Parts: sequence; C-alpha cells; structure tokens
Amino acid sequence: MDIQEIMRLRLARQHLLTPVDAITAASDLCGIQAQFLGAALHALRIRTTDASVDGLMKTWTLRGTVHLIPERDLPLYIRRQGTPEDVCDSGWYQWLKSRGHALPPERETFFARLVTDEIIRGNDTREGLRQACRAAGMTAQEEPVLFSGWGGVIGELAQLGVICHKVQSEKAYRLCPAFNPMPAEEAQLELARRYFTHYGPATLRDAAYFFRVPQKDVKAWLNKLPVESLTCENREYFHIPTQTPDADIPDCLFLAGFDQLMLGYRKEDNPFLPSENLRGIFNLTGIVLPPVLLHGRVVGKWKQEKDHAKITLFEKVLKKDQKLIERAGKTLWPNGVTIE
Repeated sequence: MDIQEIMRLRLARQHLLTPVDAITAASDLCGIQAQFLGAALHALRIRTTDASVDGLMKTWTLRGTVHLIPERDLPLYIRRQGTPEDVCDSGWYQWLKSRGHALPPERETFFARLVTDEIIRGNDTREGLRQACRAAGMTAQEEPVLFSGWGGVIGELAQLGVICHKVQSEKAYRLCPAFNPMPAEEAQLELARRYFTHYGPATLRDAAYFFRVPQKDVKAWLNKLPVESLTCENREYFHIPTQTPDADIPDCLFLAGFDQLMLGYRKEDNPFLPSENLRGIFNLTGIVLPPVLLHGRVVGKWKQEKDHAKITLFEKVLKKDQKLIERAGKTLWPNGVTIE
C-alpha cells in the first residue's frame, strides 16, 4: 500500500468521501472537537447528509478539550456520574490542589451546589452563573479559580457528569442525562477500536498523540483489537479493515478548524500536511486553523467572511487549481470564495 492509498482510506473512513448522519460521524470519530462551535458545525457539514445537532451534547472529553459527542456515548468518556458534593474528587480540583491553588473544600462544594441549582432554575449562562456566585459572596481572589477559562467549577462538574454545555454559541449549560459509566479499561478499548477503524491506517505515534498516552498503552490496545498492520515508507501502520467507498481523493476540501483529519495524527507525520505549511495551520498559540486541501495537500487556510470565505494560499497553485478551489467554494458559501 502506498501513501496515496493510506490517505484515501483515511478520508473515506473519516466520512469525507461519502457522507453519513451526524450521530454516526461524531461517534466514529471519537467526538468532534468543539472549543469553537462554528468549527465543529463545519466539520459535521462536510461529513454529513444533515448537520443537525439533535442527539449530540457538548462536554469535555479527550485531551481535556470540549467535543460534540452523541448523548449515548457519554458513558465512554465520563468515569462516574457524581453530584456537586463530589466536586473535590474531580481531576481539575485535584490538579489545582497539588499546586496549592485550590479553594478550601467547603467553598468549592458550596459554589458547585450553587451553580448546579442555578442551572436547574434556568439561570444557565456563564455570565449569569458568575453573577449568582458574586451575589453569594465569591471573592475577587476566588473568581479566577471558579471561572477559569480552562474549566473551573463548570469543568469540574462536567468531569463528574453533572452538567454539560448546551450546543449553542453562547456559553450556557444544562444537566447531563442519567447514565451508567463504562469501566475505564472497557471504554478506552472501545475508543481505540473506533480510532483504528476510522482514523486508520495510523502509526503507534499517531494514536499516542491523539489520545495523549504512552506508546506502550497503544501497544496493549493493539494486542486486544482485530488490527492488521502494513508498512509504507519504512513506517508501520495499523488499522481495522472495513468496507470503504471506491472513490478518489477529492480535488478540493475545505476542512474545519481543529479538524479531525489534522488532530488525528502526529502533525509532523501527517501526509496531508506538508512540513513547510505546518505552522500555517498549527499556530504557536495552540489554534488549529481551517485548511484548504487541494488534491490531498494542505495549500492554504480559509476564513469565514459573512457570505463567502477568504482563502490565504501558502504556495503558488496553477490557475486550473484556483478554479477548482473556487468551484468547491461555491458549494459551501453563497458568494463562493476570494483567493489572496
């Protein structure tokens, strides 16, 4: 198998050649990264027949980041369904405690219960919850801890399966549905099975990068999964064989910001991303910009501009390829694209 076939299989298995429904896409891809909701919705748009968010929820899952996942998959990602009184058992609180930045347990528990009760009463926006905590005596020193952009008390409650984001642009929250968490080992193996089915063929380093685990953990999963291996350009790849459409690599794709085709593999080894264009997509502030994929190669990035998209190319392309980009843009935006 050559690298072009590996790329074609990845595109097919990530539903970029033949669309599926949104629940299937979010499930197969181990969630859709959604710290910017517009990027997640675009990732669904290019993979699905109907980018509806019905049946999806938004919460912290893999790599400590927010994803869109099917509600039915919540037991895969959350290890327990706790209560606000369990907030000091959350990973975030324990991390803060280890560094001497955590609030006293009684204060953390008090505000966790307050936030949950406010959401139940319908005061569910981040700013509304902040104001309620201020009214209840939250100090200026406590506020940056409780409402940290990295999670705070809202993230701690989400880790316990108490609350989750509403799937909307404004930051607002709701209670999680009741669920029975899967045993940790069983859940991780299921996620690994989905990864090697829908991201494969992938290397050990790719999977370790995606899950943020040591390669020895990936090797242990591979020993329990029905994977096949192959070698290409002196690298060993693993995948779980599945039927894939007999379709070629598309002429042009507008991937999403934080797209799974970029996040699913170690970025330095991703054959879709030339090394000279890597920093054009993965910038130094941790943002993964939306790529323009031309014949399977990232050649630029795009930015939404009301009813069209602005394309910034990283390299020269032929006039006929510019026309391919323009034609593809017209299928997504009313006024197509402009190319810089």
